[in-house]
Amino acid sequence: MSVVTSRQHGVAVLGIFVADLAFRASSLPGVGQTIAGSGFAMGPGGKGSNQAVAAARAGAVVTFISKLGQDAFGNDALALWSREGITPRAPQVTTQPTGAAFIYVHEVTGDNAIIVVPGAATLIDAADVDAAADAIRGARVFVTQLEQPAAAARRGLEIAREAGTVTVFNPAPALPFDDALYALCDYITPNEHEAAALSGMPVETIEDARRAGDFFLAKGVGCALITLGDKGALLHSASGSEHIPVFRAGAVKETAGAGDAFNGGFATALAEGATAREAARFGAAVAAISVTRAGTAPSMPTRAEVDALLSQAQTAQAV
Repeated sequence: MSVVTSRQHGVAVLGIFVADLAFRASSLPGVGQTIAGSGFAMGPGGKGSNQAVAAARAGAVVTFISKLGQDAFGNDALALWSREGITPRAPQVTTQPTGAAFIYVHEVTGDNAIIVVPGAATLIDAADVDAAADAIRGARVFVTQLEQPAAAARRGLEIAREAGTVTVFNPAPALPFDDALYALCDYITPNEHEAAALSGMPVETIEDARRAGDFFLAKGVGCALITLGDKGALLHSASGSEHIPVFRAGAVKETAGAGDAFNGGFATALAEGATAREAARFGAAVAAISVTRAGTAPSMPTRAEVDALLSQAQTAQAV
């Protein structure tokens, strides 16, 4: 993977932090039902923060733009970013708590269902993004999602586009947003469920993903990178379409955070000058390792682990 040195391999991420409250059980309870679980863990989460951690551990210089409450969870966020070497641009407010997420994890398959309450991050607006514009302009890659207000995501994408910073838009969750955001995206990175919700068509196979990719291209996106769980990912642009297979790094323990791992790894590789294909493979390797571990941010691998998996895969292909 070729590397460039300008802008310090910088990745700027706009998003939210939440405290993840993860419960392991055999099923989700129905309304009015109480069931016994088999495990509980609390840790750092939020798509944006997870992506920032994934990118930092993968080797990027990362700035994270957000908003926190003045509470214990907010202090936990600042301590996390300090440990990971992430520069925060995340003021603390007294009017809202730091966000939290309920995560159900199937105790056998590792499949998950999530409820997110963004808390203070719902207050992020265009003015907050303008206040951190220098971080976006100084980065090689800018990443955002839809857990904070869409207007803030749009402003971040606008600043990045004006500065020549590569833009990566992860439209998760798949909430309504102005179609003008599409034309600001060098890359859009939905999973199969988000791609289906946004395109209005089923996305279950590689061919389905190509049709959804055409939808995104018609909206003005430069390249669609649709993740498909254990089917890998599809890199789809006007110049061609390529299937990115999954890597096998061990038994799957928990899939929560896999998309964030992929996006953080993808952004890191782009910031280092990788091609889109190289960056997608790098992101797939980051995700493959993350799902072998419990948690979201804590499951993100180090650069050495990712390089080792890529090297093993290359050796296996050569045999």
